[in-house]
Amino acid sequence: MACLLRVVLLNRFFLYGISLTGFLFFWDWAAIHSSIAKFLPRPIEVYHQLIHMTGDTLAGKTLWGHLWASLRRVLIGFCIASAIGVPLGLFMALNRYVRSIVKPVFDIFKPMPPISWISLSILWFGIGEESKIFIITIGAFVPALINSFNGIRLLDPSLYDVVRMSGGNRRHEIFEVALPASFPAVFAGLQIALSNAWGCLLAGELVSARAGMGFLIILGMTVSKPAMIIGGMVVIALTAWLMTVVLSRVERIICPWKRELQL
Repeated sequence: MACLLRVVLLNRFFLYGISLTGFLFFWDWAAIHSSIAKFLPRPIEVYHQLIHMTGDTLAGKTLWGHLWASLRRVLIGFCIASAIGVPLGLFMALNRYVRSIVKPVFDIFKPMPPISWISLSILWFGIGEESKIFIITIGAFVPALINSFNGIRLLDPSLYDVVRMSGGNRRHEIFEVALPASFPAVFAGLQIALSNAWGCLLAGELVSARAGMGFLIILGMTVSKPAMIIGGMVVIALTAWLMTVVLSRVERIICPWKRELQL
C-alpha cells in the first residue's frame, strides 16, 4: 500500500493535477473573499465568458477569428526572426569575419526593448499588419540569434580534437559536430523567441488593432469586463503552450540523442 501511494504521489501527471486544482481553488477563493474580488472573476465566470465569445461576434469576429488574427501575426514574425536569426547566429559563431562585422552592431541593438520600436514601426509601416509583425520579429530575433551563436561557441573544444584525430577536416567539424551539438541550444532559443513573440504581439495589439487577443483584452477593460480580460489571457497562455509543445516535438525528432534530466 505504501509503495502504491509513493508511486501515485511521484507521478508527474498526478502532481500536475494537484497543482492546477490548487491554483483554481485559490483563484476561486480570492475572487470571493479577497480585497480585489470586485475586479477578479471566478474561474467559472471566465469559462462562461469564453463560451459566450466563441459564438458571438466582437468587432465582426468570434473568439476564433481574433485568435487566428493573433496567431497569424505571431507565426509570420516568429518565422521571419528564426529564418534570419538562427543562420546568422551560426555563421557568426563559425566565421570570425562575419562575427567581426555583425556582432558590434548587434550588441548595440540587443539591449533595446522591442516595445521601444513601436513608435518607429507605426511611423514606418502605419497601424496595419506590417508594424505588428515588425515588432514581433524584433522581439523574437534576439534570442534566436544569441542561442544559435552560443550553441556553437560554448561547445567543448575536445569534440573537435576527436574529429581531427579521426582524419576529419573543417567540413566534418561543422556538419558532424558543431551543428548537431548546437541544435538543443538553438531550440532553446526558439522557445524563448516564441515567448517573446507573444509578448510583443500583445504590445502591438494594445496600441492599435481591430482584431486579435490584445484587442479583446483592451475591449474587456473598456467595457469593465474582467472575465473577458482574463479569458483572453487564458486563451493566449493555452495557445502559446500548445505551440511550445509542438516545437518540443520537432526538437525530439531533429535531436533524438537529447535526453531530459530526470530528478
